[in-house]
Amino acid sequence: MSLLTSAARTVLSRVPSPVPRRQRRLTGEAARVDTIPYAMPVSSEDSPVLMAAFPISLAAARAVLPGRELHPVSLGFGRGVLLATVVNYRSTDIGQYIEYSLAIAVTHGPRPAPPLLPMLLMRTLHLGQYVVDLPVSTEVSVKGGKGIWGMPKHQASLDFVVTDETVSAQYDTLDGRFGALVEIERPAPTGLPLKLAAANYCAFRGQLMRSTIYFEATGDVAVGPGARARIVLGDAPGVQPLHALGIGDRPLFTAWLPTAHGVLDDHYEAWFLTGRTLADVDADHASGRFGDPLGSVVGLGRGETWPPPPDRTRPQVQPVPRARAQVP
Repeated sequence: MSLLTSAARTVLSRVPSPVPRRQRRLTGEAARVDTIPYAMPVSSEDSPVLMAAFPISLAAARAVLPGRELHPVSLGFGRGVLLATVVNYRSTDIGQYIEYSLAIAVTHGPRPAPPLLPMLLMRTLHLGQYVVDLPVSTEVSVKGGKGIWGMPKHQASLDFVVTDETVSAQYDTLDGRFGALVEIERPAPTGLPLKLAAANYCAFRGQLMRSTIYFEATGDVAVGPGARARIVLGDAPGVQPLHALGIGDRPLFTAWLPTAHGVLDDHYEAWFLTGRTLADVDADHASGRFGDPLGSVVGLGRGETWPPPPDRTRPQVQPVPRARAQVP
């Protein structure tokens, strides 16, 4: 292990838990929201996670975001960040399911932040991610995640495949259309203790909704030239906005967390999404940029049955030789 990695482990091990005191005080209490029972806090255990970040066009990312107060994080030179995070939830109040997040790194406020500054002033600049697409395995996950926290969840065929060399996840829509494949080459062992708080911004019912999730895990991370990953997009409706982003072929970083503990804060915030005129707002509603209407969650049940797995025989998702394991 390098001296840099050893030093990082020492520093990160001293970072306090990101879980707020209020969430810890809720331990042992119970709740029922939209008929879903929860043992508080809303948590998950033993959840493997793969992550990859790719450079994208800043201008194209700006065009995807709804409203006027979300701004893509700038790396400089006209580049933003696409974040792919797939969690294999093995133990939660609503059963087992996979969650497949495709999001743009953003800040929230009246104006964009200078390049890279959000990494240093995460809370001040309200750093987070705008979730563009969020397929999940089960109906009850859609009912809770979308109906309560406003996340753009929809049920899909998902998998999470771990080998000695790679970790990958694919999703297909319920009618068999190809959504996306994300595959990372497993980073060299670093054993970094990670304690993360992530803000999710989502559009639902004409509102911008912000929720927060906290993760604690020990994982392996690769940055820059040491990171290897690919992302392949299909023709599913949820990934269509991503095709215009000009996703780079070299990831910014990858991470593999074999097991993670997570807490989803029951507190969330919402703001009206606005435009310069009502005609502009109506156009954004019609295009789907302002999220699905309330009717999209009415009538959802608490089913925990998974659809069949996605089709891994598609030519575009076949494994590529290790030396070429980059986005073509």
